[in-house]
Amino acid sequence: MKTDVNKYRDEKVENIYNVKNEDKYSYKTIGLTEDVIREISEKKGEPEWLLDIRLKALEMYEKLPMPNWGPDLSELDMSKIATYVRPQSKLNSKTWDDVPDDIKSTFDALGIPEAEKEALAGVGAQYDSEIVYHSIKDELVKQGVIYTDFDQAVKLYPDLVKEYFMKCIPMTDHKFAALHYAVWSGGSFVYVPKGVKLEIPIQSYFRLNAPGAGQFEHTLIIVEEDAYLHFIEGCSAPKYNEINLHAGAVELFVKDNASLRYSTIENWSKNMMNLNSKRVIVGKNGKIEWVTGSFGSKISMLYPMSILQGDNSTCEYTGISFAGNGQNLDTGLKIVQVGKNTSSIVDAKSISKDGGVCTFRSNVHVKPTATNSKLTISCESLMLDSESRSDTIPNDIIETDDIEYSHEATIGKISDQTIFYLMSRGISEKDAKAMIVRGFANPISKALPLEYAVEMNNLINLELEGSIG
Repeated sequence: MKTDVNKYRDEKVENIYNVKNEDKYSYKTIGLTEDVIREISEKKGEPEWLLDIRLKALEMYEKLPMPNWGPDLSELDMSKIATYVRPQSKLNSKTWDDVPDDIKSTFDALGIPEAEKEALAGVGAQYDSEIVYHSIKDELVKQGVIYTDFDQAVKLYPDLVKEYFMKCIPMTDHKFAALHYAVWSGGSFVYVPKGVKLEIPIQSYFRLNAPGAGQFEHTLIIVEEDAYLHFIEGCSAPKYNEINLHAGAVELFVKDNASLRYSTIENWSKNMMNLNSKRVIVGKNGKIEWVTGSFGSKISMLYPMSILQGDNSTCEYTGISFAGNGQNLDTGLKIVQVGKNTSSIVDAKSISKDGGVCTFRSNVHVKPTATNSKLTISCESLMLDSESRSDTIPNDIIETDDIEYSHEATIGKISDQTIFYLMSRGISEKDAKAMIVRGFANPISKALPLEYAVEMNNLINLELEGSIG
């Protein structure tokens, strides 16, 4: 069944993210057993060492406890989750013409091919469990840049994969890290050689279409010395009346004097449990920038972690989350400062409405070796009504006195006086609230490239109207 995007637009359905295609697939596994794991590995034609990792991860998953300190995850039943869904498409196509019409129409509606033409140096598009399209500009290949899907990286660059895979996020980290390594599929692999600076971003977009399914992509990025990369991650899914699961993993390595900006706009549907893991290790004089927007999701538990290993390494985090009715977004970050003269700057914002719950957690550990370091955390929460909730939960371990440290948290409701003032100038109450919210989110919008800032503002509008998921 072809998705009629033009008809969809003619009907002026504003939420393009909720386009549903027929649930067609060439292969699917349901549940989480040893037989399922072996099937997935066999279907993907994997080497024995990867199957061994999957089976060990399954054993670890069964041993580790379910988190009991955050949102309620009792609705999740892994015996009913489709752990692998292979779409009816040629995998890893180099041209959009090779992608089936219904899948291509979905990515057209999301604007991915257009963004590729206008603003990106490479694009990866994952649909359910596999990458269906991948491209990289020739000039990057000539400079030695590798950008491919992770399954291809395992086959083409096995030594490089073995050197870094699971070195940032071990399977023992938590229950859903173990789950990820048991059933992972798809994702991106990026290698930027020493001294290469990419002036144009590359983007991977992850679309989950199948109802009751999980998506478990693995992203591994290595930025060598004196190199620079801006990587953009996009995520979305249509809404179904059953639980979907996202438990991907992102492992990042930023070497000495290198920089990486990792931008994410997540717009999962409100039947999604988003239990993702992200972590970076930063070398001497290296820099990591996180820019993140969290929308949609029934439940999110997401805490990007920065390990500032090298002296003079830095972390900047700019993020926003928006929780509406029925949503519990538990987000934040973890920072470990190890090297001397390390610094971290955190600017986090959250918006809640219609009884939505936003929680910001910061888990900071400054080691005794991190002398002459700086750490600044600012989190602001805006509640649009009296039914919503916002919490800030810091957990800090500071093991040196030689540090400048501040943590500022502000939680408040939208100002009736401001609303009244704007309405007295002829602005409707609805538009007045939208203006205040967009102004509140402006620092995050400014940190994104123009096209993605526009997307984020559109998502805020959809959230204000209650039309996401």
